[in-house]
Amino acid sequence: MTKLRSRSILKGAFILTLAGVISKIISAGYRVPLQNLTGDMGFYVYQQVYPILGIALILALYGFPAAISKIVSEIGEDQSSLSVPSFFLPVFGWLMAASGLIFIVGYTQSAWIASLMGDEQLTPSLKAAFSTFLLVPFVSIIRGVFQGKNDMTPTAVSQIIEQIFRVGVIICTAVFVMQGAEVYAIGVGASLGSIIGALAAFVILFYWIARKDSIWSFHRWQNHKTYKRTIFLHGILICLNYMLLLSLQLVDALTMIPSLLKAGVALDDARIMKGVFDRGQPLIQLGTVLASSLALALIPSVTRTRMNRHPEKVIKSIISAVKVTVFISLGATAGLIFLFPAINQSFFENGQGTGELRVLMLVILGSSISITLSSVLQGLNYIKHTAMIILGGIVVKWAGNMILIPIFDIYGAAMASTIAVAFVLVGNIVTLRHEVPWKKWMPLPWRGVGLSLLGMVISLWVMKTTIYVFFDLDGRLLLLIYTLSLTGIGALTYLVLLLRLGCFTKEEIQTLPSHKVLAKFLPKGMNQ
Repeated sequence: MTKLRSRSILKGAFILTLAGVISKIISAGYRVPLQNLTGDMGFYVYQQVYPILGIALILALYGFPAAISKIVSEIGEDQSSLSVPSFFLPVFGWLMAASGLIFIVGYTQSAWIASLMGDEQLTPSLKAAFSTFLLVPFVSIIRGVFQGKNDMTPTAVSQIIEQIFRVGVIICTAVFVMQGAEVYAIGVGASLGSIIGALAAFVILFYWIARKDSIWSFHRWQNHKTYKRTIFLHGILICLNYMLLLSLQLVDALTMIPSLLKAGVALDDARIMKGVFDRGQPLIQLGTVLASSLALALIPSVTRTRMNRHPEKVIKSIISAVKVTVFISLGATAGLIFLFPAINQSFFENGQGTGELRVLMLVILGSSISITLSSVLQGLNYIKHTAMIILGGIVVKWAGNMILIPIFDIYGAAMASTIAVAFVLVGNIVTLRHEVPWKKWMPLPWRGVGLSLLGMVISLWVMKTTIYVFFDLDGRLLLLIYTLSLTGIGALTYLVLLLRLGCFTKEEIQTLPSHKVLAKFLPKGMNQ
């Protein structure tokens, strides 16, 4: 029975991880056409409201559902079905109280927040963004119930549906802006997209739970607890562990324009500079998702109970997950830094901000490893510790922006983000040392990784030099083909070198897709 339950949990984690990767790729991908349609000014407006929309999304997808699933799991041992008057109504009431409070404070203070951001024209966009919190309880409670029953499919399907509707509305708004509408309409359109996406997700979820009448009943329980502590404390702590990148963007939204104005930059120029800086966000998100997606599937298999029973086995799986994350994030970071001039011109129309964005790409390395480590620590019941480390990172980012942007402009913002992520990474590493001793990390194949990175960069340089000698890459389409080709060649070269230099064990290869093909590239003796 325990084995069947473990398999069910792992299968559910895989479904959620896959849905998360797909939705995050969609979320990262649409921002390129959005910037192309609305320009850096429109992209700036969107990125000013995006952190607020992102907080609502994380609450509805991770924070509150995780807290509710914890409650449902605890109740499940005593009750075969969930009571509408004793469970659904009180839980929904607490969710609405939390979300409603955020909506009321945010909506009424939107003008002040816009003033704090240095751009009062953002007020209508901020009001629309805070309105999305009113829908959070509706999707959260149903997702949490299904997750508590180890049924992850409704959450996964609703997540993808929500993203498709949201992105569709945003792109339609961008086309509307391109045809002559006020550029600040993109902020309202982004919020409207989130609202429509949440409504679509709720319709799917409600249809799902309406068919499962065995899950709920109208029988009132004689003894029932208050759910307030679990919803607020557990839900918010879980949210913080998913908000590393989002929190950095929120700090930038609040401080970058005022800091640039303090440095003597004109308001219009500051808005454009912020839009240019935000070009790096979809690339960071995509790189981080690809590098840390395996770690998100690891959470259910790394628990305090398993650590106490089989410490060596759990430590081995932790090291393997971190190792894979380090390999992928190192390759993605190095490749993006090398190719960024071409990426900037082919994806974002021109080469503005290339130097600053190259510095910002270092965030991928730190954030990917940090998310993996915090996922592991979360499974080992270090939720409060990792949340406090994230809060510390936010303070470091805020202080870095206030000090560095007036001196170095957006270079300063990139430096502050890198320092903040490094702070979080070090904090997670120090916390994990209580479970995984330092000596366990020493045998990792650092030399092989270094040689693989060097080989990838040399191959990219040779290909780049050869192509520029024989071809004139005049035009974004040719640059795009060139960029995608070199990205594929670089990734393939890096992977083959990692395999040939023995950076992966045969056991680790067997957990990866296409493991039979990959095993052929292992050194002799390892591929038997």
